[in-house]
Amino acid sequence: MKKLKEKCGVFGIHDIEDASALSALGLHALQHRGQEGCGIVSFDGKNFHSEKRQGLVGDNFTNKEVLKKLPGKFALGHNRYSTSGETSLRNIQPFFADLHGGGIAIAHNGNLTNALRLREDLVKDGAIFRTTSDTETIVQLIAKSKRVKIIDKIVDALFQIQGGYALVMITNKKLIGVRDPLGIRPLVLGKIKNKFVLASETCALDIIGAKFIREIENGEIVIVEDNDIKSLKPFPKKKSRPCVFEYIYFARPDSLLNGKSAYEYRKKLGYALAKESGQVGDIVVPVPDSGVPAALGYAQYKKMNFEVGLIRNHYVGRTFIEPTQSIRSLGVKLKLSANMSSIKNKSIVLIDDSLVRGTTCFKIVKMLYEAGAKEVHVKIACPEIKYPDFYGIDMPSKKELLAANKNLKEMKKFIGADSISFLSLHGLYEALCSEKRNNLYPQFSDHYFTGEYPVKRVDQNETKVVSQLSFLSGKSSN
Repeated sequence: MKKLKEKCGVFGIHDIEDASALSALGLHALQHRGQEGCGIVSFDGKNFHSEKRQGLVGDNFTNKEVLKKLPGKFALGHNRYSTSGETSLRNIQPFFADLHGGGIAIAHNGNLTNALRLREDLVKDGAIFRTTSDTETIVQLIAKSKRVKIIDKIVDALFQIQGGYALVMITNKKLIGVRDPLGIRPLVLGKIKNKFVLASETCALDIIGAKFIREIENGEIVIVEDNDIKSLKPFPKKKSRPCVFEYIYFARPDSLLNGKSAYEYRKKLGYALAKESGQVGDIVVPVPDSGVPAALGYAQYKKMNFEVGLIRNHYVGRTFIEPTQSIRSLGVKLKLSANMSSIKNKSIVLIDDSLVRGTTCFKIVKMLYEAGAKEVHVKIACPEIKYPDFYGIDMPSKKELLAANKNLKEMKKFIGADSISFLSLHGLYEALCSEKRNNLYPQFSDHYFTGEYPVKRVDQNETKVVSQLSFLSGKSSN
């Protein structure tokens, strides 16, 4: 893993023709949120239908024959990037269960921090699990609930789970969306032809011509039935704590977050970084594509030339990279190449959105020097990542995070640059928050930088977590 990776995109649509095709389009727009697998469940008024595939949406759900297997006016879709459970077809969502009151399909973005504890209790009580995903824990809790109404069963399950999550579900009558009590993981509501849509990001609404209505609030359950929408807020009221990395990296640049596009926020992060930086370098070069908006903001504030110093190859697939060690050892050159004409004999300010392990940054810096760069000054448009995540982001352990183990001087030496600097936490909040209340900014889930985790982690022992999930998936944890 060279960049942080987010767990999953979700999409649900209610009572409209071609629901599965529209879901496929929505998932295509959310492809950046997960590339390991994709699935769609539809309901035709009598039966639920499910199709799941490994790989990309465009390789699997553009086929008319596949979509014919998904009839009905209700559909639920999911893109997977695994942070819990192994990569296999059985772990691809949406999951479906045939309950006493009727079927339910569920798609989940996020991670539960007490999934193993709950799983152990459920297994002791006779539950049989078919997957290694924490999402199945939610299904089992709903199925086990003694409540009569499906909404009450869902609420019963929600009060037992902890973590960061956004859930979308369909039953034989309802489309249901849930956002965790702190709003860590995103979920939005839209409308197309007076029919409601739920999705991880607004870009999934745009692609199908749906109008963005609003973000689902933290701790809110929305229930769509017969073109009517109801809202429940069963949890004790808490202040919202959205994941700061949705703003920094995960959300697609054209998606809206709190009224502004992710692109606008990222340019502001570049402005803030420039404000805190001295005047160095001849040109500003982004790491494509993640560093482009921040680099533009930096260059505009500093009145420096913005240059495409690195060219990204968009056509490198995993099958090409993996076969031999000699190919793998080429590393970053398969995906990026230096644009010698723009960087030779130049002092470069290299901008990226974040720095995780630092191995890719080292290779890029080396590549720039080999192409004739005179100096390379690395600037990162967020603070140092020092702590892992447990709410749905594929984050390395603390011992693998560069900034958790090295100071600035040591990091500079590790990546081989002339200098390295990061945006301050204050600068990050100043860029992302338009106003203060009582002289305080609204707080994000910023534990990556601060170590202040908004939700307690019940499954504390990382070794135990890895060992148990590996055992469940039939793999050795060694």
